[in-house]
Amino acid sequence: MKHKYSLLIPLAFCFGELVAQDHGLGKAKLWPEQDEKSKFYTVAGERHGQSFFKKHQFPEVEYTPGEKLTFDIYHTPDVMYHWYKIWAEKYPDITELYEVARSFEGRPILQMTITNKKTGKHTDKAAAYFEGGRHGGEVTSSESVLWLTQHLLENYGKDPEITKLIDTKTIYLRPQNNPDGTNMYLFTEQRNRSTVRPYDVDRDGLMDEDPEEDLNGDGVIHMMRKKAVTEEDKAKANYILDPRDPSGRLMKRVFDGQGEYLMFTEGIDNDGDGRYNEDGIGGLDLHRNYPENWRPDSGGDMTGRGYTQWGAGEYPLSEIETRSTVLWLLSHPNISVVNSLDTRVPMHLRPPSTSGSEESMFPEDLAIYKKFDQMGMDITGYPWAGDVYETYSTRYKVNRLTGDPLKPNPLFGHGPDFGYFYYGAIWYGDELWNNGAMKDYDEDGIYDDYDALMWDDEENGSRGFKPWEKFDHPQLGEVEIGGFHPKFFSQNGPPWQLESWIRKQSLFNLAMAKELPQIDLLATDIKKSSDGTYEVKVTWKNSGGLPVALEQAKRVKIVQEDRLMLDFDRELTKGFEDAKVQIVSPELYDKTIYAGYTKAGETKTATFKVKINQSEPVKAKLKILSTRGGYIEKEIELGK
Repeated sequence: MKHKYSLLIPLAFCFGELVAQDHGLGKAKLWPEQDEKSKFYTVAGERHGQSFFKKHQFPEVEYTPGEKLTFDIYHTPDVMYHWYKIWAEKYPDITELYEVARSFEGRPILQMTITNKKTGKHTDKAAAYFEGGRHGGEVTSSESVLWLTQHLLENYGKDPEITKLIDTKTIYLRPQNNPDGTNMYLFTEQRNRSTVRPYDVDRDGLMDEDPEEDLNGDGVIHMMRKKAVTEEDKAKANYILDPRDPSGRLMKRVFDGQGEYLMFTEGIDNDGDGRYNEDGIGGLDLHRNYPENWRPDSGGDMTGRGYTQWGAGEYPLSEIETRSTVLWLLSHPNISVVNSLDTRVPMHLRPPSTSGSEESMFPEDLAIYKKFDQMGMDITGYPWAGDVYETYSTRYKVNRLTGDPLKPNPLFGHGPDFGYFYYGAIWYGDELWNNGAMKDYDEDGIYDDYDALMWDDEENGSRGFKPWEKFDHPQLGEVEIGGFHPKFFSQNGPPWQLESWIRKQSLFNLAMAKELPQIDLLATDIKKSSDGTYEVKVTWKNSGGLPVALEQAKRVKIVQEDRLMLDFDRELTKGFEDAKVQIVSPELYDKTIYAGYTKAGETKTATFKVKINQSEPVKAKLKILSTRGGYIEKEIELGK
């Protein structure tokens, strides 16, 4: 079920009751980012710390839509939605814009379906789904979905491959799955992991009581460094000036008590527990809230000997943002390919997240994933592709502080694990951007802050790093504030780098969509047998690059096997042996032909036998039903 998104009156889709709810004809709520009269941005929810912050606009962000959409600047959710509404009006034959949910704070979460409506319903076609913005601050991910949307629409009718894709497949696009977190990130100095729902990060019984503060008033939360003077500070000091940087800007982590500096994020210790900014707005992680291999949040293991997962939430799908994704996907089992995008590590990231690939994946499925891993690296140039548990966790082999070898590390409630093990699809959680570390300047085999600093100096005009400036801190005394820009250098790139990253990522997503399964009806041969029955021989082929079902999809029964049916007018098939039309083969009462799962490139045939007990010819609808390969219907005539 879906509803068109009116440009004036949005309709919400309520998964709980499966009905549309009209949010009223009155004036729409004025969100804090839209309230030009207020100098403060207020976050919803009851918490023990402050809920309002001074508004700030970043030069890297476009806050009002321009005449043309460009990707040399970041865009707010409202600006993105502006363009989606324009596209829905401009391309009505191939788009549908609708609301799939309302966020924690009540903002609409919009999604677009792209397919040629004249060639069939979107649910009758093989499909892919691409999502961004789950983590509020990882705004590059949303820009990639926005870029792909524009690329598909503007090239339909011009690019033969894109035209064929939209004529025969369905692409679902959700650019902002967490508009609450993204708006707070783009309109204030505040940052958070995902949803803004109040959350007790430090487990002291208080919610959001110790957020970061912009002490020097520049609108950005940088780092603070404090020279260790007292014996107490010296015992905890765990940073030194990195000897690779003679300018004294870069800090290097060492063991506690072996350093000369203490490091903090900018702000004060609001709750007096000796820690700084450890419990800011929100903290739940939407990417740890999926039902597959979910584990209790920190403190939820009563034995102290099991696994927990920080940011997991109260229970699987406790958050509307993840719940809306999962319930919507389960109602659209025609989807074979998903990428739910994040930022900061340039990697094509996939399942498994709690075990090794060879240990827990079907070999046939793993071969497909490895094919896409290589395809992704060839297109994007990312240095890594592989699973979360082993590849991601051990990509640098040793712990740089201790020197110990890195070991595989589980991550629970992760989207890609849900996508493969539960939903039976190809599901990536790709990471865009690289923290500014473009090349290995010191040739130590690791892309780290030193490499980012060198690139910033050489290519970015040193705009990504704020030189350290002295500041009289109300609790710490003399400190220095500075470091990398956390929003538009570390977590997301400088705007002039944006399009190159989102374009490459989008082209990988597009390449995967072009591999979707595709059931094509090749022939329908009808002939009369010597016994007077008619044989209807059906030949079809999966012309796509993916099978209609991964082996895992078969195991969890998310995908039915391919089926063929002949539908006659019910009046013709009444009366059993006396019926005017009898399907004599299949011989069972169930006249459906169950054809198994069609592999990529595989051709299959199946035959019906039909007896006609009247002189006039009869018509029937031949139907091929493939959950992920598409739906085909053709009228045939027997008895001419």
